[in-house]
Amino acid sequence: MFTPMPNGHYEIRSFGIDPVRNSAIIYGIFRGTNTGVGGPVAPTGKSLEADYVYVMKFEGDKIRHMTKIWNDGHSLRQIGWF
Repeated sequence: MFTPMPNGHYEIRSFGIDPVRNSAIIYGIFRGTNTGVGGPVAPTGKSLEADYVYVMKFEGDKIRHMTKIWNDGHSLRQIGWF
């Protein structure tokens, strides 16, 4: 997302660790404006603000599995991609 949104940035709002399940959860907000090339249409100049959550399962000190939870359709509509 940083090519079509070169000013894109994350703000981490919450971070939790579950040592019993060897997992971590990160909640944050991504913000950016579609001013760069690389999307399905020419840059729209529109901005997005999207909540997201990463859920990571660890095996030792390595991430074994990671899931990103976010509303991609809503996010892409905000920047005019569909």
